[in-house]
Amino acid sequence: MKTIHLTDVWKRFGEVDAVAGATLSVERGEFLALLGPSGCGKTTLLRLIAGFERPDSGTVSLAGEPVTGPRWVPPDRRRVGMVFQDYALFPHLTAAANVGFGLRRRTSRTARVAETLALVGLEREADRYPHELSGGQQQRVALARALAPEPEVVLLDEPWSNIDPLRRGAMRDELCAILRTAEVTVLLVTHDREEAFSVADRLALMAEGRIVQAGKPEDIYFQPVDRWAAEFVGAANIIPGRLAGGAVETPIGVFAAPCGNGHEPVDVLVRPELLELTIDADGQGRVVAREFRGHDVFYRVRLDDGTSLCSQRPSTENVPLGARVTLRPHQGRVAIFN
Repeated sequence: MKTIHLTDVWKRFGEVDAVAGATLSVERGEFLALLGPSGCGKTTLLRLIAGFERPDSGTVSLAGEPVTGPRWVPPDRRRVGMVFQDYALFPHLTAAANVGFGLRRRTSRTARVAETLALVGLEREADRYPHELSGGQQQRVALARALAPEPEVVLLDEPWSNIDPLRRGAMRDELCAILRTAEVTVLLVTHDREEAFSVADRLALMAEGRIVQAGKPEDIYFQPVDRWAAEFVGAANIIPGRLAGGAVETPIGVFAAPCGNGHEPVDVLVRPELLELTIDADGQGRVVAREFRGHDVFYRVRLDDGTSLCSQRPSTENVPLGARVTLRPHQGRVAIFN
């Protein structure tokens, strides 16, 4: 069942289309990352789902029920929890009081607060105030507050941006494990592709208010829909090619075409880690730069026609600067787009 479903959603601020015809579905229990550059509309889309903004047109549905349109459902009735970028904790309330703030009056309120604090590992910090907690602990209080009302959906708006880079990975793994344990549907907004790849079941790429592509991280990385998507999610060699008889002709060889039989010019994507180097006196180009990074090495190769390509190889392989080389994608792994 789709927990979140958006159909042709638009939101305009003045002359700017912050969200432009967004259509997106998130399955129950799925962890989806909404990935895109700053200013592309990710947070606005999150606020439309939460109910903090009203769409100009289109429909937002949660758990199969529309929450926009003629029957407007306010934020507190949507069973959506949200963790803000700055956590938005009340400084005058203890951790326990912050967690219990959004709970309706009920006899089990105290027990639910204790249960949720235990889930995020903060039982002993229940009576401490936000200024007495570390950044990571504040984040866990914010997450506990979002989880306390037992939501269907948890929305995360750049939740790790304020965490020390040295601790960010550990905090990310910890919070994601908590969310998996809670068995809720999660929508994460981020501009960090590494973060999105490492935690999400699926990604939705967003640019200029539009959903450009949605799918598994591997599919988006290896088979992007266009040049922008290819370059946004990772380092990319994009070389000219031409389709011919079910193959694509390129400056580094002819490869089976993943799609199409026409003869039109196309762009061909080869990821640097998939571009193999072989020292060859009769090769297509020469190594003109070499960057050692410890576990791997980045080689810049200039082909005889002037094309410049990058190959990322294990540091166990040693190709000297100035060597002539032959290049070939690993197992012919290329992607094609017009």
